[in-house]
Amino acid sequence: MVLPGWPAVLRDDVVTLRPLRMRDGSAWIDCRRRNVEWLRPWEATPPRGPAMFGTSPSVFTAMTRRLRSEARHGRALPFAVLVDGKFAGQLNVAGLVRGSLDSAHIGYWVDQRVAGRGVMPTSVALAVDHCFGPVGLHRIEVNIRPENVASRRVVEKLGFRLEGTRERFLHISGEWRDHLTYALVRDDVREGLLKRWHDSTSIASSARDTPS
Repeated sequence: MVLPGWPAVLRDDVVTLRPLRMRDGSAWIDCRRRNVEWLRPWEATPPRGPAMFGTSPSVFTAMTRRLRSEARHGRALPFAVLVDGKFAGQLNVAGLVRGSLDSAHIGYWVDQRVAGRGVMPTSVALAVDHCFGPVGLHRIEVNIRPENVASRRVVEKLGFRLEGTRERFLHISGEWRDHLTYALVRDDVREGLLKRWHDSTSIASSARDTPS
């Protein structure tokens, strides 16, 4: 199945999303090793066998092959996140289902060095606009642990709707963890999610600059 809108390169200012490549391996490994403690609490783990936080070439190769296979079969869009042209994280559109559902979910992580600079809200907005545009989806959801305040802040800034709690939804750090489900449908952001994000940051900036 050829997926409409893939492969794709999406850009906004210093942020670029492009397909994850095998040659990203060394940058991916370096980034993951520097961010082990930053990312470990939120990483999915197998319910059977040891919980391992992968930072090795073999883990990267296996993951990238799997994601590229999913992309070839029209089930995923695996993006590398670049900031000023340098590898800074990942964003995966996965679980893509056509037909009467026309939906997918997004997962992401970012280098702590660029956290708090609007990189991930921009990345998510770029991906959602692409999914609602060229890819032709109807719904996007993001599932986040309640304790992951930084990740929740990303989708809340973008105006995702909180739909409820999925109990014991995903296995993380040795336990089945509850997740909050946030979602958008295409009609929620007819003007574009990236535009909404830019408009909101402009308003916030103007408010800060207004004398009191």
